Amino acid sequence: MLNIKRRLLILGMLATTTLPALGQDVIKLSTTTSTENSGLLQYLLPAFEARTGTRVHVISVGTGKALEMAKNGDVDVTLVHARPSEDKFVAAGYGVNRRDVMYNDFIIVGPASDPAGVKGSRDVLKALKKIVDSKAKFISRGDNSGTDQMEKAYWKEIGAKPEGGAYVSAGLGMGEVLNMAAEMQAYTLTDRATYGAYRAKTGLVVEVEGDPKMFNPYGIIAVNPAKRPNTNYKGAMQLINWITSDEGQQKITSFKVDGQQLFFPSANK
Repeated sequence: MLNIKRRLLILGMLATTTLPALGQDVIKLSTTTSTENSGLLQYLLPAFEARTGTRVHVISVGTGKALEMAKNGDVDVTLVHARPSEDKFVAAGYGVNRRDVMYNDFIIVGPASDPAGVKGSRDVLKALKKIVDSKAKFISRGDNSGTDQMEKAYWKEIGAKPEGGAYVSAGLGMGEVLNMAAEMQAYTLTDRATYGAYRAKTGLVVEVEGDPKMFNPYGIIAVNPAKRPNTNYKGAMQLINWITSDEGQQKITSFKVDGQQLFFPSANK
């Protein structure tokens, strides 16, 4: 009986001494659905975790929600793609040490039948105007993500958007929206990386690409410990420093789907 009590006492002491360290070994990351849906994070993070001995807990949502979670101190670091919103987040004092990480581009995809006749266009605004005029169906993410914010900016520039049943605001992540567009034979704006991961299952084709207005940069930001002292700032900076290091940037370069590079490093540019 004495030995059992002693063992329990020792185990309790060990638990007490190791639990705080375990807490510091977890980094909470809010990020966009594109980095998750594409498979990028599943490819990158094991290398980081092996090198640092930390574990990254990923929360994949739209950029708006990802920044809101960071603002509230629910995460330690955020990886998103909506530069104006990122700049506001930092200017308000909620984020520090923002760094460029990578970029890809937005594309408009749709059914092979191309009812609006936009395939091959390199002018996103003209293409969207044709989609509006043709009354073809368009699926919007409608979730305040970086993609959603970019789409809304395009409609504002052309002064019009699809009306009535031609416009569906899904309130969903990119993968689900691509599936909806396939089912409804509709157009949608997507990042190229998520489209690459869903292309085979949806059958959607690239209709519009190559416009400089469709450039899509990603940034990583630590939550400001002065605002949210309970966050793991040390862990956040570990992740930021690694993903922008030569090793992290090379891992981004080497991530491919069906032989196609989906993200391009930009930390050193």
